[in-house]
Amino acid sequence: MEVALELVNASFVLALLSWIVIDILKRRKHHNGSHSHSDVIPDFKHSVGGGGVRASGAIVAIFNVIIFIFYLGFGFYDYWIHSFVSTKLVCSAVTWFLASLVSVLSKNRTFRDRKRWPLVLVLWWVFSCILVSFSVVVYVIHHLKSKDLPYYLPEANIVDIASLPFLLLLCCCLPLAVNRNSDLQRPLLHKEDEKFSKDDDTAFASAGIWSQLTFRWLNPLFERGRVEKLELHHIPQVPDSETADKASSLLEESLRKRKADYYLLPKAVARTIWKSLAVNAVFAGLNTIASYIGPFLITSFVNFLSEKHDGSSYQYGLVLAFIFFFSKTAESLTQRLWYFGAHRIGIRVRAALTVLIYKESLSTKFVCYSNGKITNLINVDAERIGDFFWYIHGVWLLPIQVLLALVILYRNMGAAPSFAAIFATILVMVSNTPLASRQKRLHSKIMEAKDARTKATSETLKSMRVLKLHSWEPTFLKKLLQLRETERNWLKKYLYTSSAVAFLFWASPTLVSVITFGVCILVKTPLTSGTVLSALATFRILQEPIYNLPELISMIVQTKVSYDRIQEFLGEEVQRKFISDHGAKASHVAIEIEPGEYAWETDSKDIKKPTIKITDNLKILEGYKIAVCGSVGSGKSSLLCSILSEIPRISGAAIKVYGKKAYVPQRAWVQTGSIRENILFGKDMKKAFYEDVLEACALNQDIEMWDNKDMSIVGERGMNLSGGQKQRVQLARAVYSDSDIFILDDPFSAVDAHTGTHLFKKCLKGLLSQKTVIYATHQLEFLDAADIVLVMKEGLIVQSGKYEELIVDSNGELVRQMNAHRKSLDQVNQPQEDDSLTGGLCQISQTEVIEEKHGEPNCNDKLFESSQEEETETGRVKWSVYSTFVAAAYKGALVPVIVLCQVLFQGLQMGSNYWIAWATEENRNVSREQLIGIFILLSGGSSIFILGRAVLLATIAVETAQRLFLGMITSVFRAPISFFDSNPSSRILNRSSTDQSTLDTDIPYRLAGLAFALIQLFSIIILMSHVAWQIFLLFLAILGISFWYQNYYITTARELARMVGIRKAPILHHFSESIAGSTTIRCFGQEDRFMEKNLSLIDDFSRVAFHNSSTMEWLSVRINFLFNFVFFLVLVILVSLPRSAIDPSLAGLAATYGLNLNVLQAWVIWNLCNVENKMISVERVLQFSNIPSEAPSVIEDCRPKPDWPTKGTIELENLQVQYKPTLPVVLKGITSTFLGEKKIGVVGRTGSGKSTLIQALFRVVEPSGGRIIIDGVDISTIGLQDLRSRLGIIPQDPTLFQGTIRTNLDPLQQHTDQELWEVLNKCHLVDIVRRDQRLLDAPVAEDGENWSVGQRQLVCLARVLLKKRRILVLDEATASIDTATDNVIQETIRKETCRCTVITVAHRIPTVIDNDLVLVLDKGMIVEYDKPKILLEDRSSWFSKLVAEFLRSSKSNHPKNLV
Repeated sequence: MEVALELVNASFVLALLSWIVIDILKRRKHHNGSHSHSDVIPDFKHSVGGGGVRASGAIVAIFNVIIFIFYLGFGFYDYWIHSFVSTKLVCSAVTWFLASLVSVLSKNRTFRDRKRWPLVLVLWWVFSCILVSFSVVVYVIHHLKSKDLPYYLPEANIVDIASLPFLLLLCCCLPLAVNRNSDLQRPLLHKEDEKFSKDDDTAFASAGIWSQLTFRWLNPLFERGRVEKLELHHIPQVPDSETADKASSLLEESLRKRKADYYLLPKAVARTIWKSLAVNAVFAGLNTIASYIGPFLITSFVNFLSEKHDGSSYQYGLVLAFIFFFSKTAESLTQRLWYFGAHRIGIRVRAALTVLIYKESLSTKFVCYSNGKITNLINVDAERIGDFFWYIHGVWLLPIQVLLALVILYRNMGAAPSFAAIFATILVMVSNTPLASRQKRLHSKIMEAKDARTKATSETLKSMRVLKLHSWEPTFLKKLLQLRETERNWLKKYLYTSSAVAFLFWASPTLVSVITFGVCILVKTPLTSGTVLSALATFRILQEPIYNLPELISMIVQTKVSYDRIQEFLGEEVQRKFISDHGAKASHVAIEIEPGEYAWETDSKDIKKPTIKITDNLKILEGYKIAVCGSVGSGKSSLLCSILSEIPRISGAAIKVYGKKAYVPQRAWVQTGSIRENILFGKDMKKAFYEDVLEACALNQDIEMWDNKDMSIVGERGMNLSGGQKQRVQLARAVYSDSDIFILDDPFSAVDAHTGTHLFKKCLKGLLSQKTVIYATHQLEFLDAADIVLVMKEGLIVQSGKYEELIVDSNGELVRQMNAHRKSLDQVNQPQEDDSLTGGLCQISQTEVIEEKHGEPNCNDKLFESSQEEETETGRVKWSVYSTFVAAAYKGALVPVIVLCQVLFQGLQMGSNYWIAWATEENRNVSREQLIGIFILLSGGSSIFILGRAVLLATIAVETAQRLFLGMITSVFRAPISFFDSNPSSRILNRSSTDQSTLDTDIPYRLAGLAFALIQLFSIIILMSHVAWQIFLLFLAILGISFWYQNYYITTARELARMVGIRKAPILHHFSESIAGSTTIRCFGQEDRFMEKNLSLIDDFSRVAFHNSSTMEWLSVRINFLFNFVFFLVLVILVSLPRSAIDPSLAGLAATYGLNLNVLQAWVIWNLCNVENKMISVERVLQFSNIPSEAPSVIEDCRPKPDWPTKGTIELENLQVQYKPTLPVVLKGITSTFLGEKKIGVVGRTGSGKSTLIQALFRVVEPSGGRIIIDGVDISTIGLQDLRSRLGIIPQDPTLFQGTIRTNLDPLQQHTDQELWEVLNKCHLVDIVRRDQRLLDAPVAEDGENWSVGQRQLVCLARVLLKKRRILVLDEATASIDTATDNVIQETIRKETCRCTVITVAHRIPTVIDNDLVLVLDKGMIVEYDKPKILLEDRSSWFSKLVAEFLRSSKSNHPKNLV
């Protein structure tokens, strides 16, 4: 056999020598060739960007040189010892020398010309790898089993074993020759953007085997992270397979193939990822096998140390050390690749499911899922399914792990003890199962409680302005704290149950070992230190699957639930946007309305009749203008939705619409982005037409006021725009779309009379004159321009026809409405009125628009722009964050106790293990009873301390989380309104939900885990150093290198972790925004554009998450290798030391603990980094715990009398207000008195200061000068709660809360049902409430979506009338109410507030014409303040001009036959 191998060696020597000679001849031949080519090649090679590949080529050459040095060195050693060198060593050394030479010569050519390694070199690598592997196997079998094998089989020597890892790596590098994304494969002439775009996109895709094994492809990212703060554009793209587009396409294709299958989604996902899953399974299996090699060999190693060894056995010890090192390295690498692969699969599945859910929710109409539930599908269910791929291999690995443990135990101890150990393991698993079930139940309860709290928090944050104006925030805070207390109680139970599980986890090796060794003593199985330590190492490995089994079962169940929830959502049988072809349309017909019934709640038993019932056919011709009118709740909006197919049809034929549609909803929907983006809405810019649209929609003046013109940013839900501005922006969006059919839902309600007239003339009768327009309105002056008027009442079209025909019917619904309208106008008509006033008076310019929003627009613009990017900390998390967190609970008093418990646990555990290893040596005279008794005593003591540690840690965790939550939520509720204007609710909610969850269940255990792991690590170092002091020096060096790596890593990892948190929010925000505007998006046919934006946001998150997890693996690979190497050196030292210098039991114990050294050190470093990443959540929570607070709620020394205010007199003395010191003064020294029990109307153009005055009255903005006195009390001297609770206000945007009618009318629960019914009757809501059998307990949906806007305004009015305040502020409280209802409501307000001071900010002239006084503001100063009659007598007064314009626009449309 040896002769044959030497002949093969000689053949390779000749072949390699021939290749070298031929290569040298070729080089000489081309030496005088074209220098230009040789000059170009290096530069081009450099430009290719294959730095990682060239480095891999150098590593391959180095490996060859290392193996040559091994054989050469061993040859000299052999000659030194025996004065003789074997032929095998000489042949091997010569062949490896030539192989090294060939690899060096061919390295540059291989990577320059993208060619493969020379065939002769590849064959030599493969042959050597197979031969050496076979030799090592023969050696191991021969020495471990003590079996005599045939003499002709080759047996490995020490150099063969040392070379084997390098040979395996060389074989792995074979596919590395060609870079798949080489520039050579691209055309020479290509676009500039292709050349420079996405330079780093292929960092992972183009990485070679070696680079992927060691994660070297991340090095450029780390280098950049060291020199500058990482931004999103620095992060390379994810691999193509992980992109949202590719992943979702594959999943959709798989779903289409498996339509009939009940388990459609799980199988479709499995079909999509099965290849990656299979590769990952291979790594998981190899990792499991490698992890059991250590416990398998530890007996042989301890036995070796116990024997007196000569030269040959010394070599045997080194071989064992090499095998340990090789197995630990293989275990580390396969584990890293396994985890990395699982994370990649998770990213892919998560992205695919998110896209599918988004696509479904965007294209699905009237689905029964709420916005919050759909968001949960993405935020919770898709996330959970993605995480499941970390656990999936545990299903089949668990039986393999138990089987391997059984084999090792059987080999060392025999049948009875091994089966006893397995029985004990199963017993622990069974014991853990009820705890795990309880954990799962409690976790579900926590999630339910958290969902309830998060939902309440979200609604509260969105309505914070209303809450503060009504002084309800203490009540709502109390509700939130009650919800948090419920959550805290479940959390406490969950964490204490987790303490029991943790105790079982740490005590399980002790319990299993006590039972196993007890059985050994009973059956008199001989115990040696080797078999004992091998068993202990095996029990420690079994600890993980014992602990993970319940979690695995729980994860499978939770994942199935998530799959079912998503599948149920994706499988909803709902109508789609694209309706089937309507066939050939009739000539010039735009819409065909056919009889049918429509209802929002098709399955509700409490609803007595359909929302809309159409009884007649109606054809709407192209170019027609259709007006829809009716009282509040008559079904106008529902009719428009039925035309859009946005309301479920329960009977009849579908409404047919021919042509492109545009839609303007009653509740304005604008996107976060610039004004221009909102108007263009995906269309190309046509400058002339764009300018015409801005002019027609009266947006020019607003745009001119903003610093960035039409590039000014619109905030979340348009929060920095007034109601009128939002309405006009979305009207401009519709007009610019240049569609065929326009459906406008009450487009004039949020604007004043002049602007309404302007919009009607310039839009409806101007740019849209040739278009089909259907508009719902309460402004009856706009009806006569319509070709057809539809009059709605209680869901029916009671009248339809031309305006002139309908007003002839004196008993008709329209005439009733018009009579109310005339009555409203009669309030404004003046005895002095003549043609010069109504017709000849100068036109009111567009600048005299009266609409305004809380906060002047010219001030708000910069304010919001600064808030668009979330504020983040940079650099390391400050030590003050750690100290605050640690000292939050009991001032940190329990922390030293917990650390002491861990130290005592570690000491007793090591002591028990050493005792049983020492006592089982042959020369110890220890009885069996003494042996097991002391072992049980020491082990039991360690278990008690671990239980104490777990319970104390749970106590600290609960208390710390609660204190930080209270600090944050209290600070947020005490923050001024400006804080909520500049911080989107999603940003605050993220801290209250995601970050708080991390605080509740994660960070305390991460921080404690780091401390515990450090204690374990130091205890092992102390143990090993006690065996051999030289080991301590090794550890110092390795720890230094490890911490250098950690510092190098953390700079980049910290920023990536911050970016992960930041990049998740835009996905949820875009999703929420898209769902809110889904009707508009579908109507405009913009689904594809929104889908592209969604794909882009998901990819942005995926690339950050992908590289965040990859960096962790990068660090772990390096740290693992360092400590594997240290472990190897420790074993070499133990082998080298003489028998007399070491205690075999202690040395064996050190080796046993050393098996976990790499995992433990990686755990320490990982925790060090992860703790800092997780502490960012604490940092973010503390950031919102120190918000500058508004004035105190109550000032005890300055509390007003209980009956204050008694008269309601308001005095303004030189009142000056500015929003910021850097911004201009808005109110400029206003001095005036509002007499008690008077009605004061406040009017003025945009930016005049009307809303600022109201905000100053409620101290939303504090005066910068002057003061406001109410009934003799300076309001700046009393607490905010005392002030705001004594005032009443109805804001412009009606706000309802999810709950019932009762809780919306009376949030503080201070009134009886009788009082509630009385106020409902006054506001004409009784009939509406009685439609539902649940009456006052009828549900109100999120944001009051199941009520019309007009109905919501009536509820807000009822809410204020119920409070009976002396001072009442109406901010256009009836803008969305029809004239007839408005007249009745105004009469109710006059009657109910006869002894109140009423301040009305008005857009409608009839609202203020009968007031006692009118205050006219302009540019922050009072222009006029007097009785309306006196102001109207002066034809040149500002108020007269305003009334004239209103009369001119309304009078022209007023039917003369009704006068």
